[in-house]
Amino acid sequence: MFTGIITDIGTLREIRPSSDPVFVIDTALDLNDVALGASIACAGVCLTVIEHGADWFAVQVSAETLARSTLKAWRAGQRINLERALKVGDELGGHIVSGHVDALAEIVERRREGDSERFAFRVPDAFARAVAPKGSVALDGVSLTVNEVQGARFGVNIIPHTLSHTTFGAAKVGDPVNFEVDMLARYVARLTGQVLAE
Repeated sequence: MFTGIITDIGTLREIRPSSDPVFVIDTALDLNDVALGASIACAGVCLTVIEHGADWFAVQVSAETLARSTLKAWRAGQRINLERALKVGDELGGHIVSGHVDALAEIVERRREGDSERFAFRVPDAFARAVAPKGSVALDGVSLTVNEVQGARFGVNIIPHTLSHTTFGAAKVGDPVNFEVDMLARYVARLTGQVLAE
């Protein structure tokens, strides 16, 4: 489990080809107490650490993850939002994030609003009903509050701190982002017989 509060922007150093490729990621995170098998959210995707050094770690990426996320398009040099797994007793500054990407959303608008930036995203139609005003979403692993919803389009306001401490500072219209439905919305949909799927 994660909170959607990004603690580092890592860089993809290399991809080791395989049927389930290995991604090697450079990071400033303290990895001294990261055990093999630990989880790190990479752009909102929960991945398992299979190797690490002082300033890097490696994760293996399944075909399912590649099919459902932006990772299939990653190349060396890709900047990545990173978050270590939540520990019992940690401050929960965002919302509960599982690291299980539901779909890709697309940035359809970005504009200045005061000191912040207003972003609009479009999700696949099947997920539109899971996004609610003042609810939470995770986009590329970042916990964000939804401001308004119009069909499959919704808006969020991103403050300067978040812009400078996540990859959203360099994001542009047309970019895909990993989208995770709020966990509460996921279970409400299941209990009411709705299907959230592309």
